[in-house]
Amino acid sequence: MTMMIRTLLSGSATAVALVGASPLLAQEDVPVSPTVTAEIAAPPADLAGLEPGPEIEGTITARRGERVQITSPGDVRTLILVGEGTVVRARGGFLGLDRRSFDADSLVNGLPVMVETVRWGDALVARRVNVRNTDLRTATMIRDGTAQGFAEQTAATEALRSRVANIDQYNIRGTTNVYFDTGRYQLTPQAQAELCNAAVQAQGIDNALLLVVGYTDEVGSEEFNQELSEKRAGRVVNHLQQRCRWAPYRMLTPTGMSESDPAADNSTPEGRAQNRRVSVSILVSKAVDGM
Repeated sequence: MTMMIRTLLSGSATAVALVGASPLLAQEDVPVSPTVTAEIAAPPADLAGLEPGPEIEGTITARRGERVQITSPGDVRTLILVGEGTVVRARGGFLGLDRRSFDADSLVNGLPVMVETVRWGDALVARRVNVRNTDLRTATMIRDGTAQGFAEQTAATEALRSRVANIDQYNIRGTTNVYFDTGRYQLTPQAQAELCNAAVQAQGIDNALLLVVGYTDEVGSEEFNQELSEKRAGRVVNHLQQRCRWAPYRMLTPTGMSESDPAADNSTPEGRAQNRRVSVSILVSKAVDGM
């Protein structure tokens, strides 16, 4: 599940509005609402026969035992219960291939989810929770810390996270585009160098975050192009983090936008070549820009 990103064009200026939570915000100790702290009995292990409830899509913003709070766009908060009868399923990365099962302990703060529920009295119980492997790895890494530098987070980083909480307005301080051959998602040596140059540029900007968005031309089916745009974005994120040493907690959730927002005319070979791209934007929250 990718986070929804709307790109709004006004003249030469581009404003990016983010709906939902980013990996950056997932690190925070989110205050648990009173509904999450209320005493609720553990849900039954056998959910068969219970009335189906609504499907809920959003981000886990609080967790206490079997009680999980999911925040959907519009700051709609829903309390669900997880237990022995809850199945957590993850799609394999940006390829969407292998699917693996996890237990409910995998449901950590900051994780985007799609939840199928059933009704148990006045409560909603998660029957099935669908996540992406990439989102799960990122959210778990942010929670626990990894060898990629989370254990070395400084007081300045903690202060930054608290200042940008719930801020969804950003200034764009620069954008780098890297390009791909038709149907491919491998990075050329030139693209690899350009990405690291972009990371170096961003490192020199206080409070900078990186937003990675993948695109395709109009060749191929819509389903194929959606997967291809996600694979391209995933390859760029991996290179930025593993080769360019960009800290994952300074990365907003990557997304694939398929054929949308073309940079050029898709009716010409030259235009299609410009549309087969991944855009890496350097963002700084308006709340902290210049601080």
